[in-house]
Amino acid sequence: MRQKRFFLSEDLIPRQWYNIVADMPVKPAPMLDPATRKPVTEEDLCRIFCRECARQELNATDRWIDIPGEVREKYTYYRSTPLVRAYGLEEALDTPAHIYFKNESVSPIGSHKLNSALPQAWYCKQEGVSNVTTETGAGQWGTALAYAAKTFGLEAAVYQVKLTYEQKPYRRSMMQVFGAQVTPSPSMSTRAGKDILTANPNHQGSLGTAISEAVELAGMTPGCKYTLGSTMNHVSLHQTVIGLEAEKQMEMAGEYPDIVIACFGGGSNFGGIAFPFLRHNLEGGRNTRFIAAEPESCPKLTKGRFEYDFGDEAGYTPLIPMFTLGHDFVPSNIHAGGLRYHGAGAIVSQLLKDGMMEGMDIPQTESFDAAVLFAKAEGIIPAPESGHAIAAAIREALKCREEGAGKVILFNLSGNGLVDMPSYDQYLRGNLIDFRYKKD
Repeated sequence: MRQKRFFLSEDLIPRQWYNIVADMPVKPAPMLDPATRKPVTEEDLCRIFCRECARQELNATDRWIDIPGEVREKYTYYRSTPLVRAYGLEEALDTPAHIYFKNESVSPIGSHKLNSALPQAWYCKQEGVSNVTTETGAGQWGTALAYAAKTFGLEAAVYQVKLTYEQKPYRRSMMQVFGAQVTPSPSMSTRAGKDILTANPNHQGSLGTAISEAVELAGMTPGCKYTLGSTMNHVSLHQTVIGLEAEKQMEMAGEYPDIVIACFGGGSNFGGIAFPFLRHNLEGGRNTRFIAAEPESCPKLTKGRFEYDFGDEAGYTPLIPMFTLGHDFVPSNIHAGGLRYHGAGAIVSQLLKDGMMEGMDIPQTESFDAAVLFAKAEGIIPAPESGHAIAAAIREALKCREEGAGKVILFNLSGNGLVDMPSYDQYLRGNLIDFRYKKD
C-alpha cells in the first residue's frame, strides 16, 4: 500500500529558524546606504523595519534563531504541512524518479507566506507599532500580512501591483476580508506613485513600484513599520520552517533529495525549502542540486547582472548586492504575479555566484502545462507561481527517464491556485502567450 503523506506532530514543529549566512564560506556583501555608500546599520534599517527584523537581517553569526513561543503557537494552527509522494505525477511521466512535494498550500491563506507574516507582525506588535504597510504581487503575501496583522491587532495597508489587482480580484477581496486597506500600485497616494504615473500614465505596476509606495507610507506615518514577503535575509530565515520540517519528513520516508526545487521571485520559498538542505552540502556530507525556477520573461538569475541595485523602483531602499535586471525593469504581464520582480535576494545571489545553486527559466505556457498535468495527477490546482517549480521538476524527472536514473526530487508547492482560476481560464482558451526577456 502506498503511503502518500508524511506528517510531523505538533511537538516537532521547529523551535528555531536556520540562518544560513552563519555557515556560508563567502558571506553576502553588505547592503549600502545609497547616499553615503557605507554599510547600513541596524539603526538605518529601523527607520522602516521593526528592530528585531533589522537585527535578524544583519545577523551573520548565529546559526539558529529562536522562534518566539507565541509565533510558534500560531504555526501550530496549520503546521506541520504535509510532505507528499507524487505517485500520480510519477506515473503520468513514466519516470523512475521519486518525486515529493512539500504542500504549503494548506495554510489558512493558501500559501507559504504566512510563515514570515506571523513573526513580522508579532515583532511589530511587541515594539508598540500600530500600523504596518507592505506590497504584494499576486496577493499571497498581502493576504498573509493582512491576516497576521489582524491576528495581532494591527492595521494593515497593502499596495497591490495594479496588473494583479485587476487580474486577481479575489486575492484583493481576501485581504479586505481580513481588514486590510488595498490600493492598486502605482497610485496617486504617494510621491513615488505620482512620479511613476506622470512618467508613464499606463504603467501596470511591478513589485518595485509597490515597494516604493509602501516604504514611503511607512516612513511618513507615525507608529507604522514596513514589512515585506521576500528578498530580504530575515524573510528567508523565517521560511526555513519549510525545509526543517521536510528534512525530518524525508527521513520518515527513508529517502534524501538529490534535487531540491522551488519557484523564484525574490527568494523566500526557495530559501525556505533549500537552505536547511544546503547546510549539509556546506558541511561536506551531501551533493544535492538546488534549482530556482523563474519566469522566462523575468530571468534575473539566468540573464541578470550581479551588482548593487535598489530593491524598489523609486530608489528608497538600501542598495542590495544582487542579480538584477535593473530596478526600473517593467516585467511582462504574466499571470505568475508573485514572480514579477527584478532582483534576487543577497543570500541567493551570493550562492548563485559561488555555484552552489542554479537558475532555470520557464516559459509561461510550459508552467501552465505543468500545473494542469499536476492537477490531473495529484488533485491539487497549484498557484501559477508554483507551476514553475512543477515544470522544473518535470524536466528533471524526464531526464531521469531518459537516463534510467532513479533520483529523488523534492519541490515546494508554495501555494494553491483556487483564486487564480481566471488565469487558468485564459490558459484553457488558448489565450496565454510566452513573453521572452529582451535586453535593452
